[in-house]
This record gives sequence, C-alpha cells and structure tokens, in this order.
Amino acid sequence: MILNRLDGLRRGEDAAFALLRLYLGGFLIWGVWDNITSAARMAEFEAFLTSLDCPWPTLAAPVSVWAQLLIGVLLIPGLLTRFAGLLLAVNFAVAVWLLSGLEAPGEAVAREMFGPMMCILAGLVLATHGPGAWSADARLARR
Repeated sequence: MILNRLDGLRRGEDAAFALLRLYLGGFLIWGVWDNITSAARMAEFEAFLTSLDCPWPTLAAPVSVWAQLLIGVLLIPGLLTRFAGLLLAVNFAVAVWLLSGLEAPGEAVAREMFGPMMCILAGLVLATHGPGAWSADARLARR
C-alpha cells in the first residue's frame, strides 16, 4: 500500500519539475529585465557589485545579468536544462560568496542568503536530475 502511494507521488515528478522550471525561469527573466532594458539600472547593479568588492564589476554585472536571462530562457522550455542548472548554481554561488562579506553571520544574513541559496540548490537539482519528461530536452532525446 505504501509503495503504491510512492508510485503515485513519482507520477507527479514531471509536473513538479515543469513547475519549477517555469517559475524559476520566469522569475529570473523578470528579475534581470530592468537591467537589460535600462543602462541606469545596469549601472546601479555595477555600483552594487563594486560595493561588494567584486572583481571587474564592469564586466561582472552584464555577464551575471545576461547569464540569468539565458538561464531563464533555457529553463522555461526545458532546453539544455542540465547546463542551465549548472550555470545557475555557479552564478548564485558567486553571489553568495560576494554577499557573505557584508556582515557577521546571523539571522539577517541567513534570511538574505535564502533566495540565492535556493537558486544554487535548484540549479544543482536541475543539473543532476534534468528537466523531467515535459521538456524540450526530453522531446529531443526521444527523436
């Protein structure tokens, strides 16, 4: 009986991965769109990276923004999902590394790190598991 219930949960796996990809991909695109469409917003992001002592903030800002846009565009249809997941994990690992120098560890820092850490973990899950059956990757693999 318990095994039957577990099989039922596994059937929802593809829907769960599709929802994860759609939400995360859409959120990433929405989150960087202002940086892409506004030079002033990109300059603000560059200044923020400078305040974190990021190496080469003039290069790092557009690379991070365009990487997040690319990740979002790939995640929504589930195309090159393992690559996109790895890129997501690396991009946000750098963010966590930069943000970790802000202040002493504590509850406030843990709360600020939640979003970036969840992006790392979601990226690792997608990189290791793949997109699920409801994806362009799965469709291409069937051909």
